[in-house]
Amino acid sequence: MQDLASVRRLEAVGFRAWPAASIQYDGSWQIRLTAGHPSKRLNSVNPLDPSDHRNLELRVKRASQRFKAYGRPLVFRQSPLAPPQLDAYFDANGWRRFDETRVMMADISHLNLDAVLDHLPIREIGRYVDASILVHGRDASLKPGLTELLSSIRPDSGLFVMEEADAGPVSTALCVHDNEMAGIFELATKAECRKKGYGRDVVITALRWARMRGAEKAWLQVETDNHPAVGLYEGLGFSEVYRYDYRQEPEQV
Repeated sequence: MQDLASVRRLEAVGFRAWPAASIQYDGSWQIRLTAGHPSKRLNSVNPLDPSDHRNLELRVKRASQRFKAYGRPLVFRQSPLAPPQLDAYFDANGWRRFDETRVMMADISHLNLDAVLDHLPIREIGRYVDASILVHGRDASLKPGLTELLSSIRPDSGLFVMEEADAGPVSTALCVHDNEMAGIFELATKAECRKKGYGRDVVITALRWARMRGAEKAWLQVETDNHPAVGLYEGLGFSEVYRYDYRQEPEQV
């Protein structure tokens, strides 16, 4: 049986670590919208109470109108906190399910974090954003939105860039330290530099930083079909807590 208390805790930490520009509520449904960044976690409806399933059709329609006014496609992010009746409604109406994601956690004291030299986070958000966009292979037009997003994170955050003299930035990661929790976000390694240990090194570096600041638990989110990343995290000692996926109405497929 799913431990909903753990799910609620990780969902709350995740929302603080990846803050949307606009947050509204319809009952217990958290409606997150962000004009400057296309991330689905920043632009989705997040149901947060399995018992809140009244007036589904009306509330889905209201959410659709809000997203349309914002210029975003309507997306629901379905964690174990979403009511089963909502998934049944989506199934009956042909909504597609996509991008299943695993939420994983580890006890930092049980991780071997001593195999990498100390590497301090960088202070310049602009430098990190440039490196992150390069490493991810993303469009430079995302720079203002990502810069605004990172600037709005309230918990302490570490911006990590691994570089090589001849290749420049090769791997990046964001670590958000929230009380005893340390979340890993935006991990990426440059395509031509993969399978050389850079991803593992930057995760270990980030978690060592968080451990020095008092973090006891590490957590992250990774798409289920990203097998290399899942293997990396399992090899480090992370285990799955729960999964979520996204639902989108058929006319937007």
